Amino acid sequence: MNSVATPTAPDMQELYPYADGPLLAEADADTASLKLTWQNGDTTALPWVWLRDHCACAECRHPQTRERLYTPLHEVKAPDSVNVIDGHLWLTWADGHRSAFHSGWLHQRRPETPLPNVLPNATPWRDHFTPERIAHADFLTPQGEQAWLSAMLRDGLALITDGPLVEEEVSRLAEKIGPQRATNFGARFDVKSKPNPNNAAYTPVELALHIDLPNWRHPPDIQLLYCLQNGATGGESTFADGARVIEALRAQDPSALRILSETPIDFRFQDETHDIAVRAPLIDLNPDGTLRELRFNNWIRDTLHLPAEQMEGWYRAYRTLWQLFHSSAHELEFTLQPGQMVAFDNRRVLHGRRSFDPNSGPRHLQGTYLDRDMLESRLRVIARQQG
Repeated sequence: MNSVATPTAPDMQELYPYADGPLLAEADADTASLKLTWQNGDTTALPWVWLRDHCACAECRHPQTRERLYTPLHEVKAPDSVNVIDGHLWLTWADGHRSAFHSGWLHQRRPETPLPNVLPNATPWRDHFTPERIAHADFLTPQGEQAWLSAMLRDGLALITDGPLVEEEVSRLAEKIGPQRATNFGARFDVKSKPNPNNAAYTPVELALHIDLPNWRHPPDIQLLYCLQNGATGGESTFADGARVIEALRAQDPSALRILSETPIDFRFQDETHDIAVRAPLIDLNPDGTLRELRFNNWIRDTLHLPAEQMEGWYRAYRTLWQLFHSSAHELEFTLQPGQMVAFDNRRVLHGRRSFDPNSGPRHLQGTYLDRDMLESRLRVIARQQG
């Protein structure tokens, strides 16, 4: 019989409440489960197979990584014995294996109670929306970083202000959160007018609202743009919230939303060394109808390869969505100042730029991408460290 560490160790007592429950453990032969009742009256029923799968002993979980070693490939029958010792659950299975469960751990993981979630819900922009601004010095503190991450996940757009005018600062800020995501433009890229550009961003022309890299199977999640110089005339940054605009489209023209979310089209980027293409709808919705992601980029949209009878309807829907995005009710505009970094959810928030005169002064931004998973991970870690 394997040994199992006592579940009433001091660290477990600090992590979980209800140290003197469950008060009752009752087997239910009809449902092959165990009914548990806690001191406060909460109850649950946990199948034997679930309890065996979640044994935390050193044979079933790696002692350092805590990753599962047990594989639930066999039918699990009722254990030979069920005991509540010092308020905690002990099971002895038919093969002699023993499992111990802290009552508080079981209480937190009842199917009736969702696991704790520190991540904010994505919220469409309201009228007169103003993005969160966090000073660079504050971002370097856990509280400031937590506020910035929360704003990013909630609003899809946030700024860092008063930063140093030094090369690669965008990379340093990004890697505080997680590894930079490389694309065919590199892990970190410079946004400025240059000869022989392979992307419209490297010219002074106006950039209509768009997402970056819709031609990728998984477009980058989060884009960071750090302003080092902005002395040129023009070049104001523009943004619009896809979550808000899609709801406006649903209200104004539901048939247009249906066409754009159900009709795959082609996106493609080509230069001397790359040819990256994908076919997908312009709008991707969650099962509840909310926005999952956008692929809105007029110059990377490839030849419209649709049956002729569908083309007029698609173009009509596209015009309607374009007009909504670029309307004064939805478009946000401001000038990015040197030392400021704007970050946005590239699969939700469209971004653009007014044209600028490259002869009127220097304009230099540095950018990179992050995976959304890294923002969520970082916010969970900070919340755990804050207690």
